[in-house]
Amino acid sequence: MSAGADGRGGAAVAAGRSFVVVRPGPLATLQDGGRRGVAALGVPRAGALDGPAYRWANALVGNGSTGGSGAAVVEATLGGLALRAAGGDAWVAVTGAPAPVRVGGRPAAWGAAVRVREGDLVEVGAVTAGLRCYLAVDGGFDVPPVLGSRSADLLSGLGPAPLAAGTALPLGTSTPDAGPLHTDWLPLPAPPGELLLGLAPGPRRDWFTADALNALARARYTVSPASNRVGLRLTDGPALARRAGLGELPSEGMVLGSVQVPPDGLPVVFLADHPTTGGYPVVGVVPEPDLAAAAQAAPGTPVRFVPVR
Repeated sequence: MSAGADGRGGAAVAAGRSFVVVRPGPLATLQDGGRRGVAALGVPRAGALDGPAYRWANALVGNGSTGGSGAAVVEATLGGLALRAAGGDAWVAVTGAPAPVRVGGRPAAWGAAVRVREGDLVEVGAVTAGLRCYLAVDGGFDVPPVLGSRSADLLSGLGPAPLAAGTALPLGTSTPDAGPLHTDWLPLPAPPGELLLGLAPGPRRDWFTADALNALARARYTVSPASNRVGLRLTDGPALARRAGLGELPSEGMVLGSVQVPPDGLPVVFLADHPTTGGYPVVGVVPEPDLAAAAQAAPGTPVRFVPVR
């Protein structure tokens, strides 16, 4: 990535197609399918938090399987993103949290492939529901991969930095036989009004009192504003008490979806940028398919756990 002035040609743009960031919004990062198989090195997976929205955005612009971690997209938290096309035309598609889209000053479709001409400004407004938008381009964003992925990891600092005004994002080459997908079908659920998360028990369920486990099965929490790509923090529910006399737990490996319980007793659901080890007990694990909805749960959203085996 290279940084320039205002996205109108003053930026140091590499030869070929690119998009230049004019406004990054509250938080915009590049994400793909993430870094798989490197947790033993202490490296989190990272990658798009809402996997179905990420994959559908790529499908709409004709990005088929590219091997590895897939084509990189922009993940924009709360929207508010503006990019200008440079060096050629492109197809773009925005999915995930619904938001108004404008191209070249004109309203454009959300959840569909839209043609962007060189010099056009692509604007994604504030989200109207949910949290995270995904903007894909044909060919993907072609920044150098790190450990096999172009994803920004906000915990470890691996991968590209969060987008800033003036950043130039080079585009990859479209697959010659691939084209945009035109369809009225949108295979994505709406952002949750209430978040129901499956919970497989363990591995440290036996560290909690029977009353705490019963409360967890019945309780309703809400999503805390302190949530981020590392974890979905819960509040406004019962604190889960540990059994007495167990002392401190040595650090052990953590997996995606772990529900860790820190000393305040309020659960934290680990998301894509989670640490690979931790010393607080894990009362259960949320199955990965449920985490896409968690990625779109705004602060204040009610949350309940549903036992699964």
